[in-house]
Amino acid sequence: MAKRARLKAAILGATGAVGQRFVEHLADHPWFEVVRLSASERSAGKTYREACGWRLPSLLPEALAGQQVHGMDPAEGIDLAFSALSADVAPEVELAWARAGVPVFSNARSYRLEPDVPLVIPEINPDHLNLIPRQKASRGLPDSGFIVTNANCSTTVLAMALAPLERAFGLRKVSVVTLQAISGAGYPGLPSMDILGNVIPFIAGEEEKMEAETRKILGRLLDGAVSPAELVVSAQVNRVPVFDGHSESVSFETIRPARLAEIREVLTSFRGEPQERELPTAPCHPLLLLDGPDRPQPMLDLYREKAMATLIGRLRPCPVLGFKMCLLGHNTIRGAAGGSILNAELAFERGFLPSPR
Repeated sequence: MAKRARLKAAILGATGAVGQRFVEHLADHPWFEVVRLSASERSAGKTYREACGWRLPSLLPEALAGQQVHGMDPAEGIDLAFSALSADVAPEVELAWARAGVPVFSNARSYRLEPDVPLVIPEINPDHLNLIPRQKASRGLPDSGFIVTNANCSTTVLAMALAPLERAFGLRKVSVVTLQAISGAGYPGLPSMDILGNVIPFIAGEEEKMEAETRKILGRLLDGAVSPAELVVSAQVNRVPVFDGHSESVSFETIRPARLAEIREVLTSFRGEPQERELPTAPCHPLLLLDGPDRPQPMLDLYREKAMATLIGRLRPCPVLGFKMCLLGHNTIRGAAGGSILNAELAFERGFLPSPR
């Protein structure tokens, strides 16, 4: 069988923690070929091996190790770009690439809550990609250029579990307390004397992001605009000495009466468009219920379903809101690079990306 032609991809911010996850997951991607690695000026001109300081347990892909790292300026011959940029540089750089006619799939927070920018979790709100024409018109972008964002890592874990419940029963109130891994702070992260043996009950802007992003993702697209879901979300966040994997303790109140067995069935049977289309990065089971009384645990469960699922355990009654559960998701894979790659796969299947040259 002839090998399928692949779209030419750039990675913006390729040397950082999330950028390395993009490199890891795109090195052998069947649809996308990484042909340009971009980073700050101090890395430009070096080989990727010299510039990145590879920090993942997997081996640095040899096919990309010798590629030269470039600066952030848009380049010709690129079909799509993946952004792992920090929020201080992402707005300008991402918009420049979009104005150059390149679709940008962003992990940065900069555009997530903009009314004309899709904030997408493909299993939940694939129709929000239909904001792209409005974005092109409102920002004067060329026909091929646009920005699509994926959610904050902790929001992704939460919204994945809430979406089927909201559809089946409606949700009135949600309370979530997070236990977030240190890799979510990037490299080198937090000083060891701050985090070892400690819990830090604050991550700047995280609670506000979880509350607002969840409502947008669960909202309805009506007349070219997203109407946020009406549920109330209260988030409390903590940084804990776990390397990878965000855990969340969630209580929720449904609008329509529900039995525990019904909730379990709704969660276990949930599938979305990525599963129907068999997208390359999609997990077979986007939600995975674990029956052990002490699960899920980052050390034991994090890499199930290619680290692309939300893991659910301890589903039980809650005396305050009705029901409660524990969640776990991989923050730098599903909550970052993997989520953006899945968004790009969905956009390609829905006709928002060009055909390979």
